[in-house]
Amino acid sequence: MPRFLAVYTIQPEAVVRFRALPRAEQDAIDAAGLKQWAEWEARHAASLPDRGGMVGKTLRVTQEGAAPGVNSFCGYVIVEAETIEAAARIFEGHPHFATFPGDGVDIMPFLTGPDPSA
Repeated sequence: MPRFLAVYTIQPEAVVRFRALPRAEQDAIDAAGLKQWAEWEARHAASLPDRGGMVGKTLRVTQEGAAPGVNSFCGYVIVEAETIEAAARIFEGHPHFATFPGDGVDIMPFLTGPDPSA
């Protein structure tokens, strides 16, 4: 079955706005969103061979060395689906952007994969 990398994205200013909310409001959003997220994972467990996780601040490495970087990535999950469109449908109404302040999920096919003979 084809595999896809699904990257959760959020704009830095959305994080700032969320963190500026009163703590009780942040906690209420977190409680509702985490419950919805767990329910989403349970519904799609057969399509999620690697549940991935959320990620923190970026350290970008270039020829010049390592330095803090900025991007909109905040987490990832590996999805198995027949097509990229089928993978996208798995994320319709996802709590990442339906409840939390995430702005989207970028889905990309893996062009290489594990050697099936290994």
